[in-house]
This record gives sequence, C-alpha cells and structure tokens, in this order.
Amino acid sequence: MARIKIDLPDHFSFQTELPIRITDLNYGNHLGNDALLSLLHEARVRFLKEHGYSEMDFAGAGLIMSDVGIVYKGEGFYGDVLTVQVHPTEFSKYGFDLVYRLSNQNGKEIAHAKTGMLCFDYSARKLQTIPPEALERLETKA
Repeated sequence: MARIKIDLPDHFSFQTELPIRITDLNYGNHLGNDALLSLLHEARVRFLKEHGYSEMDFAGAGLIMSDVGIVYKGEGFYGDVLTVQVHPTEFSKYGFDLVYRLSNQNGKEIAHAKTGMLCFDYSARKLQTIPPEALERLETKA
C-alpha cells in the first residue's frame, strides 16, 4: 500500500504551542487521531489570526477544508505541550495548502500534516478565487 508523504519546508513561518488535554487521549492512552485533527484546526485558526484573517473572513472570502493528510511520527501523551509549526504552500487559483509539523517539548516529532484550503462563498455555496490581498500576504511568508 502506498503511504502518504508530506513534503515539509526548510523553515516555517508560524508556530504555536498547544497542550495535549486529557480529553485528547484515546483508549491507547495517547493522542487520538480525531484530537490531532482538532489541534490542526486550532493551529490553523491561530495562523490565520496572526495574518489578520479568520476562516469566515479571508480578505472577503470564506475558507473550507478540501482535504487533509496526516503522517504519524510518534505518540503524544497527556501533559505534552506540542509545538505546532505551520506554513502555506501550493497556491492555486482557488486556494492553498497548509503544512504542519507537530513536536513535543523534547523535540520528538509527533506528526506531519497537510490541509488543503479552498476559498468558498458560503452564501452562494460555491468556490471563489483567492483574494489578491490574501494571496500576496501569504505568499510573502512562503
């Protein structure tokens, strides 16, 4: 079976810290895959806020996630504080990808991830082109 491969950049333009909460654990007593996806969401919201945007106001557009890929590198445990690094890549007419590296406080990698983000007009329920202002702002970070 082919495995997902996520190419990470040499440098990341944003990072934040997120603790693993007791509710993030699964029956294996480590970070669950559903919780990891929620941590990506929180990191994405913080990344956008750092640039003056939100998922509902991305320079006049909304954002919708089109796909996600996660490659697990290690276990995360209750009490770990994860450093989540985020960087925009692969810009297109309608959106871009965000890539993530999650590491614990000891520097051990927990996961690599990618989310495909598309610009979306929620009132018309259709894709829209990426606003030039947002494209320019994010491309300067890439």
